[in-house]
Amino acid sequence: MLNTIETALGELGAIIWGPYVLIPLLLLTGLYLTVRLGGLQFRKLGSALRLALLDRQDADARGGDVSQFQALTTALAATVGTGNIVGVATAISIGGPGALFWMWVTGLLGMASKYSEAFLAVRFRTTDAKGEISGGPQYYLERGIRNGFGKFLAIFFAIAAALAAFGIGNMTQGNAIASNVEVSFGVPTWITGIVLAVLTLVVLVGGIRTIGRVTAALVPFMILFYVLGALFILLVNVAALPQAIVLIFTDAFTGTAAVGGFAGSAIMLAVQMGVARGLFSNESGMGSAAIAAAAARTTHPVRQGLVSMTQTFIDTIIVVTFTGLVLICTGVWEQGADFAATMTGDAFSQGLPGEWGHVVVTVGLVLFAYSTILGWAYYGERCMERLFGRPAVMPYRVVFSVVVFVGATVPLAVVWNFADVMNGLMALPNLLGLLLLSGLIVRETKHYLDHDPQLRADRRQVDDFMEGHPGAIDSYERTGV
Repeated sequence: MLNTIETALGELGAIIWGPYVLIPLLLLTGLYLTVRLGGLQFRKLGSALRLALLDRQDADARGGDVSQFQALTTALAATVGTGNIVGVATAISIGGPGALFWMWVTGLLGMASKYSEAFLAVRFRTTDAKGEISGGPQYYLERGIRNGFGKFLAIFFAIAAALAAFGIGNMTQGNAIASNVEVSFGVPTWITGIVLAVLTLVVLVGGIRTIGRVTAALVPFMILFYVLGALFILLVNVAALPQAIVLIFTDAFTGTAAVGGFAGSAIMLAVQMGVARGLFSNESGMGSAAIAAAAARTTHPVRQGLVSMTQTFIDTIIVVTFTGLVLICTGVWEQGADFAATMTGDAFSQGLPGEWGHVVVTVGLVLFAYSTILGWAYYGERCMERLFGRPAVMPYRVVFSVVVFVGATVPLAVVWNFADVMNGLMALPNLLGLLLLSGLIVRETKHYLDHDPQLRADRRQVDDFMEGHPGAIDSYERTGV
């Protein structure tokens, strides 16, 4: 029975992630938004990074449950996970070094998609029965596209996201933690599963404010810890770095010949693996990170959109790049797809002295995966709140925590295929919504940046130039819509 389900999900995933459905829609939506927004992700990256990492929050910002920085780290917590370690290894071991190039393309174009969905999440956010902020595609698709089709897209997204949370954000992450801790430290998977389930429930009971505080402390440390380890390996293997970069660019357009245990790949396979695993890693276009962005205290949707945009830059252009370069420079990518799960650990073991390699990867993976569990738990509960109201939130948190234990202790081949399918089903309605709402996004972005190009306006200044202009923040407070 499980084999039949796994096969069916695999075939469905191959269609969704094939060359005729999600890959062109994802890339073309990102390209379309990039052009319409005038290359916003390149023009405003410096200001956005300053606002996100140095300023961290708007003074006197209205609405929201967490600071802009906490919203960013919650979204980063959900995206910087096994996709940055196992996902990159899978992409390169199947598609060759050229897959990393297509992960970059997905990330750079995806920054425009990430900006747009975060903008819409804040623009159309609302509050639940307990007074907490709710926003994301499950709301802005319906509130922005005011017809039955918009409501259909919103509900479709909410169902897919609530289910996807158990795959991409729960069982796969718990399994990765438990299996790596068992291999590295000899801890039985059931013990790890219990600890994870308890810690998850303790944090989730506190809601987004507790999640925001935990991720704000955890995410910067875990990224710095992992990147420094990777940087040391690249410095040791600096002689191999030029050839690695050449391989990335040439193989992206020529395919990769068979070498070692690597079976070789055509160009289309490099593109498919790069885009699919790129989206799995940074989630641009999926709409999930917009749910966290909606909870931010900010003076305008444009500002939070730009902050959220930096999430994709940090995830893909920094963390994914370091992982990919380590795999290529050490040569372990040539082992082939059968070794993808342990490939990054092997690369770090080769590059770091003693047993530090596997320790760094295991600790990094534990932190990455656990933070992903927290971020996706919030995404899932907000979608459940949209579908069934506030009473569904606490039962969802409990069930979600219990399923973490299940994921840590059972084989997960079918869950990985399930996660790929659900990720695709989330992305489809969101990408369609971004295209349909692109006029609103472009118009409001231009109006704001014409008045505050350096992102330094305070709340009073924002209120002054937004006075009487449609599209101001927190529309539900001012107009009831």
